[in-house]
Amino acid sequence: MRRSIIYLALLVGISVLAVFMPAVPNTINTEGIDSGDVAWMLAATALVLLMTPGLAYFYGGMINTKNIISTMLQSFIAMGVISVLWIVVGFSLAFGDSIGGFIGNPASYFMFQNVLDAPVFGTIPLVLFAFFQLKFAIITPALITGTFAERIRFKSYIIFLVLFSLFIYAPLAHMTWHPDGFFFQLGVLDFAGGTVVHMSAGFAALVASMYLRNRSEVKEAIKPANIPFVLLGTGLLWFGWFGFNAGSALSAGTLAASAFAATNTASAAAGLCWVLFDSVRGKKPSALGFCIGAVVGLVAITPAAGFVTIPSSLFIGTMAALISNVVVHWKSKTTLEDTLDVFPCHGVGGAVGMVMTGLLASTAVNGGNTTGNGLFFGEYELFKVQMIGLMVAVAFITVGSYIILKITDLISPMTVSNEEKQVGSDYSQHGENLSALELEKGLAA
Repeated sequence: MRRSIIYLALLVGISVLAVFMPAVPNTINTEGIDSGDVAWMLAATALVLLMTPGLAYFYGGMINTKNIISTMLQSFIAMGVISVLWIVVGFSLAFGDSIGGFIGNPASYFMFQNVLDAPVFGTIPLVLFAFFQLKFAIITPALITGTFAERIRFKSYIIFLVLFSLFIYAPLAHMTWHPDGFFFQLGVLDFAGGTVVHMSAGFAALVASMYLRNRSEVKEAIKPANIPFVLLGTGLLWFGWFGFNAGSALSAGTLAASAFAATNTASAAAGLCWVLFDSVRGKKPSALGFCIGAVVGLVAITPAAGFVTIPSSLFIGTMAALISNVVVHWKSKTTLEDTLDVFPCHGVGGAVGMVMTGLLASTAVNGGNTTGNGLFFGEYELFKVQMIGLMVAVAFITVGSYIILKITDLISPMTVSNEEKQVGSDYSQHGENLSALELEKGLAA
């Protein structure tokens, strides 16, 4: 109760502060804007936002009926929390004036000051670029929820959401995509977030699964509640991913079209490969398997989409599916409690994509690639910097995530009790339930 009052007072205080911020400039900078690029980026921004509801359905369909609402809400609430945080200080930390190449100056765009009258970002307004990047910031921590689905208290999740966004996501985005960022200056290539989005979520999930394991005496096998939800979520993710990857070209041109095609090709190849590999291992071809494989392909092509040829994306999707499938099988034999396999799919998938970029990137695809061609073309420099970037990112994410989990746990104990787990998080955390019959079963257990 007291914590809710504090949060409400904080939101009201921020809202009041916003009213007294300096007024909008008399003239809004429109010089150099290309209306075609603006139209495409508005559409791409909307497509990327659609990925978060898609993720909610994707995760929601994989878990027990008594936890569907809680799991889906964890994705939707990120749309609210991160949107406010991004306006206040998140965009400044990610893309403000660089402090040592690792973080942006929080005063650069505090409360979105200086955004409307800033110089045009390429051929689009800075405000449009800021909101395109906001959608990336929203989905990244939401991806992590799959690792502690059914186990985390909602209030603790909100604290984790804020801390992760400020101290893991924002620095990674700055280092990777800001012109003065550490990874950018090193020459690391990450077209749409293999490191920033997927590796950060995946390796944070690995740390969380180790941090939270064996806390509950109740061990339940996850029984997917609704496979059609998973199919719907996959469709929304696949559709939205075109904005995610092709939109990262930041213009409506050949590069966007190439990234669009590579995205679809990698996802298709990975989905088919996952189903076929399952069949080779004696399993039946399943809707769930195809959906997971397709998402892994989307993850792996994310850092490479704007740097590799379309045929190369076939190889990337296939290899990512094979490797992630093996890791999922390995994980099932360990004590790791990564409920929905976030680490094998996003951590491993993102890392595979970064390595493949170092192997297969071609300057013929993207003239903005100044680091050089991949190792496959006989050049070593790009592969070297990709490996350095990958290792530094993993170290930063794992150490930072552990600290954030520890702080969150100290502020608000993270895991639900055994009694709450029996009833289900839908009822214990939110007082809601999908089915009265399921609630009665949970209360009777």
